[in-house]
Amino acid sequence: MDSGYYAACAGLRARTQALDLMASNLANSQTSGYRSQSVVFQSLLAAQSPASLPPLNRAVNEFGVLGSSVLDLASGVLEHTGGALDLAVEGPGFFAVQAGTGVLYTRNGGFRVSAKGQLVTADGNPVLGDQGPLQLPSGNVSFGPDGTVSVNGASAGKLQLAEFAPGTSLRAEGKSYYSAPAGSIRAGAGSSVRQGMLESSNVNAVTAAVSLISVQREAEMLQRALSLFHSEFQRIAAQDLPRV
Repeated sequence: MDSGYYAACAGLRARTQALDLMASNLANSQTSGYRSQSVVFQSLLAAQSPASLPPLNRAVNEFGVLGSSVLDLASGVLEHTGGALDLAVEGPGFFAVQAGTGVLYTRNGGFRVSAKGQLVTADGNPVLGDQGPLQLPSGNVSFGPDGTVSVNGASAGKLQLAEFAPGTSLRAEGKSYYSAPAGSIRAGAGSSVRQGMLESSNVNAVTAAVSLISVQREAEMLQRALSLFHSEFQRIAAQDLPRV
Protein backbone atom coordinates (compact mmCIF):
# COMPACT_ATOMS: atom_id res chain seq x y z
CA MET A 1 0.00 0.00 0.00
CA ASP A 2 2.86 2.36 0.77
CA SER A 3 4.06 1.80 -2.81
CA GLY A 4 0.76 3.07 -4.20
CA TYR A 5 0.81 6.06 -1.86
CA TYR A 6 4.25 7.19 -2.96
CA ALA A 7 3.48 6.54 -6.63
CA ALA A 8 0.38 8.75 -6.37
CA CYS A 9 2.39 11.39 -4.53
CA ALA A 10 5.06 11.42 -7.26
CA GLY A 11 2.36 11.62 -9.93
CA LEU A 12 0.63 14.53 -8.22
CA ARG A 13 3.92 16.42 -7.92
CA ALA A 14 4.63 15.92 -11.64
CA ARG A 15 1.12 17.07 -12.62
CA THR A 16 1.45 20.15 -10.41
CA GLN A 17 4.64 21.10 -12.24
CA ALA A 18 2.92 20.46 -15.57
CA LEU A 19 0.02 22.69 -14.52
CA ASP A 20 2.42 25.58 -13.90
CA LEU A 21 3.92 25.15 -17.36
CA MET A 22 0.57 24.92 -19.13
CA ALA A 23 -0.79 27.90 -17.23
CA SER A 24 2.24 29.87 -18.44
CA ASN A 25 1.49 28.83 -22.04
CA LEU A 26 -2.11 29.97 -21.75
CA ALA A 27 -1.17 33.24 -20.03
CA ASN A 28 1.29 34.06 -22.84
CA SER A 29 -0.94 33.14 -25.77
CA GLN A 30 -0.99 36.85 -26.69
CA THR A 31 2.71 37.55 -25.99
CA SER A 32 4.62 38.38 -29.17
CA GLY A 33 7.34 35.88 -30.01
CA TYR A 34 6.44 33.48 -27.20
CA ARG A 35 7.24 29.80 -27.77
CA SER A 36 4.95 27.23 -26.19
CA GLN A 37 6.45 24.57 -23.94
CA SER A 38 5.37 20.97 -23.54
CA VAL A 39 6.19 18.66 -20.66
CA VAL A 40 8.29 15.52 -20.93
CA PHE A 41 7.58 12.79 -18.40
CA GLN A 42 10.07 10.08 -17.62
CA SER A 43 9.97 6.83 -15.71
CA LEU A 44 12.21 6.36 -12.71
CA LEU A 45 12.98 2.67 -12.23
CA ALA A 46 13.70 1.73 -8.64
CA ALA A 47 15.46 -1.45 -9.70
CA GLN A 48 17.95 0.50 -11.81
CA SER A 49 18.56 3.44 -9.48
CA PRO A 50 17.88 2.36 -5.89
CA ALA A 51 20.13 5.02 -4.41
CA SER A 52 17.95 7.79 -5.84
CA LEU A 53 14.80 6.67 -3.99
CA PRO A 54 13.92 6.57 -0.27
CA PRO A 55 13.93 3.08 1.34
CA LEU A 56 10.13 2.85 1.48
CA ASN A 57 9.97 3.34 -2.28
CA ARG A 58 12.35 0.56 -3.29
CA ALA A 59 9.41 -1.76 -3.96
CA VAL A 60 7.92 0.63 -6.49
CA ASN A 61 8.44 -0.42 -10.10
CA GLU A 62 7.99 2.96 -11.77
CA PHE A 63 7.48 6.56 -10.75
CA GLY A 64 6.19 9.12 -13.22
CA VAL A 65 8.24 12.27 -12.80
CA LEU A 66 8.52 15.42 -14.88
CA GLY A 67 11.78 15.10 -16.76
CA SER A 68 11.97 18.46 -18.52
CA SER A 69 10.13 20.77 -20.86
CA VAL A 70 10.54 21.11 -24.62
CA LEU A 71 10.13 24.32 -26.63
CA ASP A 72 7.94 24.28 -29.70
CA LEU A 73 10.02 26.31 -32.18
CA ALA A 74 7.28 26.52 -34.81
CA SER A 75 6.78 30.07 -36.08
CA GLY A 76 3.80 32.16 -35.09
CA VAL A 77 1.75 34.30 -37.45
CA LEU A 78 3.34 37.54 -38.70
CA GLU A 79 0.92 40.37 -37.99
CA HIS A 80 1.14 43.79 -39.64
CA THR A 81 1.42 46.73 -37.21
CA GLY A 82 2.97 49.47 -39.32
CA GLY A 83 5.31 50.49 -36.48
CA ALA A 84 8.78 51.52 -37.69
CA LEU A 85 10.42 49.74 -34.75
CA ASP A 86 8.20 46.65 -34.83
CA LEU A 87 10.26 43.83 -36.32
CA ALA A 88 9.61 40.17 -37.03
CA VAL A 89 11.96 37.39 -38.08
CA GLU A 90 10.96 35.23 -41.02
CA GLY A 91 12.80 31.94 -40.70
CA PRO A 92 14.44 30.19 -37.74
CA GLY A 93 16.47 33.15 -36.47
CA PHE A 94 16.26 35.12 -33.23
CA PHE A 95 17.16 38.67 -32.26
CA ALA A 96 20.08 38.90 -29.81
CA VAL A 97 19.69 41.14 -26.74
CA GLN A 98 22.00 42.03 -23.88
CA ALA A 99 20.35 41.13 -20.58
CA GLY A 100 21.72 41.28 -17.06
CA THR A 101 22.50 37.56 -17.12
CA GLY A 102 24.23 37.67 -20.51
CA VAL A 103 23.13 37.44 -24.13
CA LEU A 104 19.59 36.16 -24.60
CA TYR A 105 17.54 35.54 -27.73
CA THR A 106 14.01 36.56 -28.60
CA ARG A 107 11.46 36.57 -31.41
CA ASN A 108 9.60 39.48 -29.82
CA GLY A 109 10.57 42.44 -32.00
CA GLY A 110 8.48 45.11 -30.28
CA PHE A 111 11.42 47.50 -29.90
CA ARG A 112 11.80 51.16 -29.01
CA VAL A 113 14.59 53.75 -28.76
CA SER A 114 15.89 54.54 -25.27
CA ALA A 115 16.86 57.95 -23.94
CA LYS A 116 20.48 57.02 -24.76
CA GLY A 117 19.58 56.40 -28.40
CA GLN A 118 19.86 52.62 -28.13
CA LEU A 119 17.43 50.20 -29.74
CA VAL A 120 15.97 48.30 -26.77
CA THR A 121 13.27 45.75 -26.01
CA ALA A 122 10.08 46.60 -24.14
CA ASP A 123 11.94 45.54 -20.97
CA GLY A 124 14.79 47.96 -21.68
CA ASN A 125 17.38 45.37 -22.76
CA PRO A 126 19.69 46.62 -25.53
CA VAL A 127 19.26 44.96 -28.90
CA LEU A 128 22.59 43.76 -30.27
CA GLY A 129 24.04 44.57 -33.65
CA ASP A 130 27.19 43.20 -35.22
CA GLN A 131 29.26 45.69 -33.21
CA GLY A 132 27.41 45.51 -29.89
CA PRO A 133 24.32 47.44 -28.68
CA LEU A 134 22.71 49.16 -31.64
CA GLN A 135 22.77 52.96 -31.53
CA LEU A 136 20.18 54.83 -33.60
CA PRO A 137 20.55 58.52 -34.40
CA SER A 138 17.30 60.45 -34.72
CA GLY A 139 15.56 60.24 -38.07
CA ASN A 140 13.57 57.88 -40.26
CA VAL A 141 14.64 54.31 -39.51
CA SER A 142 14.42 51.46 -41.97
CA PHE A 143 15.49 47.83 -41.68
CA GLY A 144 16.54 45.70 -44.62
CA PRO A 145 15.69 42.00 -44.91
CA ASP A 146 19.26 41.09 -43.92
CA GLY A 147 19.03 43.23 -40.77
CA THR A 148 20.85 46.25 -42.18
CA VAL A 149 19.74 49.45 -40.39
CA SER A 150 19.48 52.80 -42.16
CA VAL A 151 18.61 56.19 -40.69
CA ASN A 152 17.67 58.93 -43.18
CA GLY A 153 19.25 56.76 -45.89
CA ALA A 154 22.61 56.42 -44.12
CA SER A 155 23.85 53.09 -42.75
CA ALA A 156 23.58 52.81 -38.95
CA GLY A 157 24.62 49.21 -38.38
CA LYS A 158 23.19 45.75 -38.74
CA LEU A 159 21.04 43.65 -36.46
CA GLN A 160 22.59 40.50 -35.05
CA LEU A 161 20.45 37.54 -36.08
CA ALA A 162 21.19 34.18 -34.50
CA GLU A 163 20.25 30.69 -35.57
CA PHE A 164 21.05 27.47 -33.73
CA ALA A 165 22.50 24.12 -34.66
CA PRO A 166 19.94 21.32 -35.16
CA GLY A 167 18.99 19.67 -31.90
CA THR A 168 19.97 22.66 -29.77
CA SER A 169 17.96 22.80 -26.56
CA LEU A 170 16.95 26.38 -25.83
CA ARG A 171 16.06 27.33 -22.27
CA ALA A 172 13.21 29.71 -21.49
CA GLU A 173 14.32 32.79 -19.55
CA GLY A 174 11.09 34.68 -18.93
CA LYS A 175 8.15 35.42 -21.20
CA SER A 176 9.87 35.54 -24.58
CA TYR A 177 13.60 35.30 -23.87
CA TYR A 178 15.71 32.19 -24.40
CA SER A 179 19.27 31.17 -23.69
CA ALA A 180 21.35 28.75 -25.74
CA PRO A 181 24.35 26.53 -24.91
CA ALA A 182 27.76 27.91 -25.79
CA GLY A 183 28.93 26.96 -29.25
CA SER A 184 25.46 26.39 -30.68
CA ILE A 185 24.92 29.87 -32.16
CA ARG A 186 25.18 30.41 -35.91
CA ALA A 187 24.77 33.48 -38.09
CA GLY A 188 21.18 33.97 -39.23
CA ALA A 189 21.82 33.32 -42.91
CA GLY A 190 18.47 31.59 -43.39
CA SER A 191 16.39 34.35 -41.76
CA SER A 192 15.13 37.74 -42.84
CA VAL A 193 13.76 40.78 -41.03
CA ARG A 194 10.29 42.15 -41.70
CA GLN A 195 9.74 45.76 -40.62
CA GLY A 196 6.34 46.94 -39.42
CA MET A 197 5.31 43.46 -38.27
CA LEU A 198 5.27 41.41 -35.08
CA GLU A 199 5.17 37.65 -34.69
CA SER A 200 2.33 36.30 -32.58
CA SER A 201 2.75 33.61 -29.96
CA ASN A 202 2.67 30.09 -31.39
CA VAL A 203 0.37 28.95 -28.57
CA ASN A 204 -3.05 27.71 -29.66
CA ALA A 205 -5.21 29.10 -26.86
CA VAL A 206 -7.95 26.46 -27.29
CA THR A 207 -5.49 23.55 -27.23
CA ALA A 208 -3.67 25.07 -24.26
CA ALA A 209 -6.92 25.45 -22.31
CA VAL A 210 -7.98 21.85 -23.03
CA SER A 211 -4.55 20.53 -21.97
CA LEU A 212 -4.71 22.57 -18.78
CA ILE A 213 -8.14 21.16 -17.88
CA SER A 214 -7.02 17.60 -18.68
CA VAL A 215 -3.95 17.76 -16.44
CA GLN A 216 -5.97 19.49 -13.72
CA ARG A 217 -8.41 16.57 -13.69
CA GLU A 218 -5.52 14.10 -13.48
CA ALA A 219 -4.16 16.02 -10.51
CA GLU A 220 -7.58 15.96 -8.83
CA MET A 221 -7.83 12.17 -9.28
CA LEU A 222 -4.39 11.71 -7.75
CA GLN A 223 -5.41 13.93 -4.83
CA ARG A 224 -8.42 11.69 -4.24
CA ALA A 225 -6.19 8.62 -4.41
CA LEU A 226 -3.90 10.11 -1.78
CA SER A 227 -6.90 10.84 0.45
CA LEU A 228 -8.09 7.24 0.10
CA PHE A 229 -4.66 5.87 0.95
CA HIS A 230 -4.47 8.21 3.95
CA SER A 231 -7.89 7.11 5.18
CA GLU A 232 -6.88 3.45 4.83
CA PHE A 233 -3.66 4.07 6.77
CA GLN A 234 -5.69 5.71 9.52
CA ARG A 235 -8.07 2.74 9.61
CA ILE A 236 -5.20 0.27 9.85
CA ALA A 237 -3.58 2.27 12.62
CA ALA A 238 -6.84 2.54 14.59
CA GLN A 239 -8.31 -0.94 14.05
CA ASP A 240 -5.74 -3.49 12.87
CA LEU A 241 -2.53 -2.54 14.67
CA PRO A 242 -4.03 -2.78 18.19
CA ARG A 243 -4.91 -6.41 17.42
CA VAL A 244 -1.30 -7.33 16.68
